[in-house]
Amino acid sequence: MNVLITGTSCGIGKGIAEKFLRHGHTVVGIDRLDATIKHPEYTHYTTDIFRGELPELSPVDILINNAGVQNSGEDIDINLKGTIRITEKYGIQENIKSILFIASASAASGAEFPEYAASKGGMVSYMKSTALRVAPFGATANSLSPGGVLTDLNSHIIDDPALWQAVMNETLLPKWATVEEIADWAYFVCVLNKSMTAQDILIDNGEMAKSNFIW
Repeated sequence: MNVLITGTSCGIGKGIAEKFLRHGHTVVGIDRLDATIKHPEYTHYTTDIFRGELPELSPVDILINNAGVQNSGEDIDINLKGTIRITEKYGIQENIKSILFIASASAASGAEFPEYAASKGGMVSYMKSTALRVAPFGATANSLSPGGVLTDLNSHIIDDPALWQAVMNETLLPKWATVEEIADWAYFVCVLNKSMTAQDILIDNGEMAKSNFIW
């Protein structure tokens, strides 16, 4: 299938792209950064999803909205408005099979930076609207909301023993997800899943469920 993924130069987006390539799909990546994936079935476009010129592509079967920024002053523009722009151009059409949004646990908890949390909360709401609109095509739309993920973006926490322990104290399972695990979730939701739609999946190792009973 023809798969379009935004934010493929690093982190979760790169991991998802590599997962789909390993399974024989044709992947197009869009990112503000240059390509870091070299594969005969991968095509890369360097552009901004909010302000840049978007390429004309063959009909997309699977769209994965992953591109995003954090505490940048552009969180609403890139994470929400840019994602809407991509989805309206490539996702709302009769060939679409699945649309996935990479949101965040902060969409539900409100934690992290205010504009970031708001942008991801808006993304989840927009996902539900998208699910209604692509249902006539027999397509699904869902979102993943990861908590902590082991990426370079989070290296300042991962590499600091005190910060890392503080974070681990806030989870039921004292760990973070790997990029490969999030890629596995993305593949399942987009390819293997046929019946789940309009749902947000929380992958946070129990951080939101953490509580201390005081009597």
